[in-house]
Amino acid sequence: MKKILLAAALIGTAATSAFAAPEKYTLDSSHSQILFNYNHLGFSTTYGMFSGFEGEIMFDQEDPANSSVTVSMPANSMLTGWEARFNHFMSDDFFGATDEEMVTFTSTGIEVTGDDTALITGDLTLNGVTKSVVLDAKLNQAGEHPMAKKPWAGFDATTTLVRSEYELGQFAPYVSDEVEVHISVEAMKAE
Repeated sequence: MKKILLAAALIGTAATSAFAAPEKYTLDSSHSQILFNYNHLGFSTTYGMFSGFEGEIMFDQEDPANSSVTVSMPANSMLTGWEARFNHFMSDDFFGATDEEMVTFTSTGIEVTGDDTALITGDLTLNGVTKSVVLDAKLNQAGEHPMAKKPWAGFDATTTLVRSEYELGQFAPYVSDEVEVHISVEAMKAE
């Protein structure tokens, strides 16, 4: 009888670890950025950035397809490096953004493509328009942060957006309609 109970306990422990739930990680706002760039009239590549935003990753290191991510940031937290460009982007020519307008991304599925790569599909809401986008993502590292002494994870991802699909197509095609997006985030295990 003891052997049967011990075997049942071992099987239960193995089953529990095999089906471990994703763990909550919160973005490290000081080390998370979203960079974007577009071609300006064929003369230059213009860059902008979002930084200091909030988000959450439900990270399942054993089964990454079981993970999820949500991110949000105020549209007017965009950094352009030039005040006149920022003011133009926030005008009715583009965002017409209020202080309450948010840019959000919520994953809807993850397809693992390699040992440390995945395609993350999700709903991006930008300028009041929601479209499905795919992020080509890579896990840079997961492990103990050497200074914080707690679990940490870092990811990079890329995608290309067509800005006219978000009613931001002013001056296209002279200013490229396609916007390249590069994402780099760090996240810490929530307590």
